[in-house]
Amino acid sequence: MDRTFSPASDFQRLEAAIAGLYAPGAVPAQVQRYQGLFEGYAAAFGPCGQAAVFSAPGRTEIGGNHTDHQHGKVLAGSVDLDIIAAVAPNGERVIRLQSEGFPMDVVDLDDLEARPEEYNRSVSILRGIAAWFARQGCRLEGFNAYTTSTVFKGSGLSSSAALEILLGNIFNSLFHEGKCTPVELAQIGQYAENVYFGKPSGLLDQMGSSVGGMVTIDFADNDHPAVEKVDFDFASAGHALCIIDSGADHADLTDEYSAVPGELKKICARFGKGVLREVPEADFFAALPELRRECGDRAVLRAVHIYDENRRVSGQVEALRRGDFDTFLTYIRDSGLSSWRYLQNVTPAGYTEHQDVALALSMAERILNGRGACRVHGGGFAGTIQAFVPLDMLEGFKAEMERVMGAGRCHVLSIRPVGGVRLV
Repeated sequence: MDRTFSPASDFQRLEAAIAGLYAPGAVPAQVQRYQGLFEGYAAAFGPCGQAAVFSAPGRTEIGGNHTDHQHGKVLAGSVDLDIIAAVAPNGERVIRLQSEGFPMDVVDLDDLEARPEEYNRSVSILRGIAAWFARQGCRLEGFNAYTTSTVFKGSGLSSSAALEILLGNIFNSLFHEGKCTPVELAQIGQYAENVYFGKPSGLLDQMGSSVGGMVTIDFADNDHPAVEKVDFDFASAGHALCIIDSGADHADLTDEYSAVPGELKKICARFGKGVLREVPEADFFAALPELRRECGDRAVLRAVHIYDENRRVSGQVEALRRGDFDTFLTYIRDSGLSSWRYLQNVTPAGYTEHQDVALALSMAERILNGRGACRVHGGGFAGTIQAFVPLDMLEGFKAEMERVMGAGRCHVLSIRPVGGVRLV
């Protein structure tokens, strides 16, 4: 394990790397956090004489709600919340992953087949990524890893993708000479999530965490997505980016998420295609009577959302590049309305007493009162909403949202310029 350092005697090297990764005002707290990382490692595995240190950020979906799995367009950004890891060899054929506050995951490197009983568990992601690198001929060795995260689970900031990118960077750096690009690491993460974790996700989450900064991605060629940086500072436009936790857990909503690509697949099958990007929009609308009978109205409405959402992403990017923030906000509002009315991923089917995301959106719209914008964030059904809040309203907006939704539920975020990375 090359380029390692000793936490006991060489912490200054890590401090320099931390200073390059986080905002200046956050550096002292981050230094303490990394010190706590090594204390956690020692508590889990014993004294750490040498280590490698990694970080992978959460991501925010700014545009392109559920378009990625249809090979559409997205606008995404990595955020200043991340998972960090201290990693050291253990001389065995076993990987042990201890995430702060969770049971330890253990994977035998001689047993890397997918296990259905591990679906929806973090150990499946570890096993899946290890399996991918093993198939490339990498000579994997056992290691111990301790992680701590500020990407809160169920946040809609994709803690699972952050973990996938973190692990991908660990394997890539330690056993593959860093050969994988950020795009390839995202694809490896998606593979682990689809095949081993059992969730039919697109590629937006992993790309947003892996590439870093704000990027627009076109998945027309899903094997070689087109990625372009979008340089824009929301604060310069007088707005803050907020993520509001609705308090609803999406752990038991896999069927709701799966229904979206599942219903769209029925639409595409009518035309002999695999994804909606391959179906000409004119052909889709010409076939509406048949599609309604064969696939149902909700599937049709969800397809309408995808067609329109791809255009909105292009409009958002163009607006930001020419500095037209008002038009950008209009696209955000339109996206939110489309997700609610057509995509229908705000409230799970049959839910009446608990409609957390809908209530959060209602409150945000009421407080903003025509200014800024808000929309459902990420997969929807539970988790979070996103809001662009004028800076002069931020304090009052945060206070009122937390009064209704709960203390600590409104998070003010910044776009992080760096994706998954080895710090030292």
